[in-house]
Amino acid sequence: MRNAAVALAGAARPPPAAGLSSGLLALAWRRLRHDRVALVSMAIVAAYLLLMLGAWSGLLARDWSREVAISYAPPSWAADAGMPEAPAAGDASARDRSAPDPARVDLTDVDPLAPRYAEWDRRAAQLQVTEQARARTLPMGADKWGRDVLAKAIKGTEVSLFVGLSAALLATLIGTVLGAVAGFAGGWVDDLLEWFYSVFTAIPGILLILAFAAVLRPGLVNIIVILGLTGWTGIYRLVRAEYLKHRSRDYVRAAEAIGASRRARMFAHILPNVSHVSLVQLSQHVVSFIKAEVILSFLGFGVPLDQVSWGTMLAEAQAELVVGKWWQLLAATISMAVLVTAFSMLTDALRDALDPRLRTERNP
Repeated sequence: MRNAAVALAGAARPPPAAGLSSGLLALAWRRLRHDRVALVSMAIVAAYLLLMLGAWSGLLARDWSREVAISYAPPSWAADAGMPEAPAAGDASARDRSAPDPARVDLTDVDPLAPRYAEWDRRAAQLQVTEQARARTLPMGADKWGRDVLAKAIKGTEVSLFVGLSAALLATLIGTVLGAVAGFAGGWVDDLLEWFYSVFTAIPGILLILAFAAVLRPGLVNIIVILGLTGWTGIYRLVRAEYLKHRSRDYVRAAEAIGASRRARMFAHILPNVSHVSLVQLSQHVVSFIKAEVILSFLGFGVPLDQVSWGTMLAEAQAELVVGKWWQLLAATISMAVLVTAFSMLTDALRDALDPRLRTERNP
């Protein structure tokens, strides 16, 4: 009897190479080290994460909303692209044509406040108003209001990347938990969750997102909730399929035989063996949700007016292109394209590194 119990206890342990253990992570890192594209992509993603942390802490782009340059100041490397000509000294066009004639007209008979005009003029002359000198060029130019486009792009990185990461974590959590419950429990629980899944997938994703966004007010929290509640279906389907395969395997039956609870079998025994699926789906959803946030902000359903994201920059650039101001469009497009491309390549490399079918292969 003792030998049988020991055998059951040994069988109840998940296969050592099957979970997301330190050995698997070390093996995945060894594979990633030999992939130059993955290393470059990882460095780019890490740089964007540092930008997000710097903007969040206030070290970077703290004064993105300040008007530090003239309207539509061009980039420094393209100073001839729409630079407004400075008015010549003494030019009549440089003077305020709306300034009143200095000659005084006696209005005492028709205006009871006329005697106080002189006092008001004297007090106004005592007020010294110093106007801040505005730059005529910036590294990436300025928008209509003279705000630094580069600072806006950095601040937009913080907003877009934070929304993508947070919404992906929420969607992964919902999809993993529901998929685990459906795949392990089966029966009417599985049927109910499958019906719920079918209802969500019957509606096109973009329409479902826009419907929720039209009901809720613009805001970062609302965007994260909307994307998380509408993006869990793909993760749910994959996790459920993995649980259907693993729930009848020997190590799960052995854990049941020695008295492991249902929750322990679901999350302590099976989940480590299927966690690579959730991890890969998490990285894929970050890219999808960044693009979704950009679309929502471009349409006016995303961040509020006092915040900036790549979507709001693209919306402003749409009107600026009419007057030939292209630098804000360039900054937002490059910022988003580089991150999305690097994250997609890193996701592909991570999927290959965590592929369970390649775990027994020798590293290159």
